[in-house]
Amino acid sequence: MQLHQLKYFVAVAEVRHFTQAADIVGITQPSLSKQVHALEEALGAPLFERVRGNITLTAAGEVLLPLAKRILADVDTATREVQELVGLRRGRVRLGATPSLATSLAPPVLRRFRDAHPTIDLRVEESGSQDLVRGLLRGDLDLALIIMPAQGTDPGLRADPILRESLVVASVEELPAARDTGRLHVTDLRDQPMVMFREGYDLRDATIQACREAGFEPTIAVDGGEMDAVLSFVEAGLGIALVPGIVVARRPGVRVTRLAPPGVRRTIAVARRRDVVPTHAGRELRRILLDYVRDATTDGDLPPGVEPL
Repeated sequence: MQLHQLKYFVAVAEVRHFTQAADIVGITQPSLSKQVHALEEALGAPLFERVRGNITLTAAGEVLLPLAKRILADVDTATREVQELVGLRRGRVRLGATPSLATSLAPPVLRRFRDAHPTIDLRVEESGSQDLVRGLLRGDLDLALIIMPAQGTDPGLRADPILRESLVVASVEELPAARDTGRLHVTDLRDQPMVMFREGYDLRDATIQACREAGFEPTIAVDGGEMDAVLSFVEAGLGIALVPGIVVARRPGVRVTRLAPPGVRRTIAVARRRDVVPTHAGRELRRILLDYVRDATTDGDLPPGVEPL
């Protein structure tokens, strides 16, 4: 088994077409087919089924695909690490962050990093925690700011908790139960139409879990939005939503109501793959992140509703 064979196999698996895959990797289609066949012989099992022009993965191919992607990602990391050390080219760091953290915590951290290391290539992916975890495990990200799930993170990750964040109720009108105390209990949200985040957003899971722990199922008015869409639906009066306080700070059309203790709180963590040694750039970004959290805690500059751990 050779690395270029794995590369060709992944290319075919992703586009499900030998000619297109050959164009992507820059070789002829017969050469690619020959190398994929050699890989199948080395493994002792077919990797693709070819029926009437349709390419699908066999059971062996399904098993090999995530492993091949990890191997290629690890080789890429090792290559970049050595090249950074000998100065062949500038480094790269890929950071993932949830939408609320991408607009609150990430910008000042990346500003510090850019000031200290202007030649490092910064790449940012904004998505829900579940998607970011998959990106880390695939080797597509070096670090990610995620929300720790109640059941813990994937054993393939190292996730270090750094902050705790409180959720608030976003609405366009004052909710009746909050008029006397200014705060709401989760039970007050029973029968309130709710705008729900799409699958893959940890805010969706947090909302559903909080409602169920309070003894009811949420009444979903609109389902499947991303952060901007959810807030826009709230502004349009379609329902309420549980969101981090920081994301509604600049939305004058949205009313913010805090939850009475214990409320709904989430733990923010910085995560990376456990089995991959971080690059110099990745380690430096993590150091700057932790320094920023410490300094912001000391200076009182953490986003609203966020407290250190």
